[in-house]
Amino acid sequence: MRKSILSLVMLTWVGAATAATPKQVVLNVENMTCPACSITIEKALDQVPGVTGKQVNTQAATVVVTFDAERTSLPVVTRAITDAGFPASLRAKGD
Repeated sequence: MRKSILSLVMLTWVGAATAATPKQVVLNVENMTCPACSITIEKALDQVPGVTGKQVNTQAATVVVTFDAERTSLPVVTRAITDAGFPASLRAKGD
């Protein structure tokens, strides 16, 4: 019984240690002019499997997206926003 419990604990610990760390990116987004734009972008990102968080800032023209890199990728995320009518690109580190 102890070996079974210990094995289960070890398996859980190893699984948690190897779980994907969420990736967070800041995107520059064009054409955002009103609060409805942020709603449109949020809805587009809701359709992307693996996106776990989003923060749209219309004044700064940016979107911070958190996603599981094992389920989606940066090109898929930017394509979803761009296809919604808001061309998106990765923000340079110095911006």
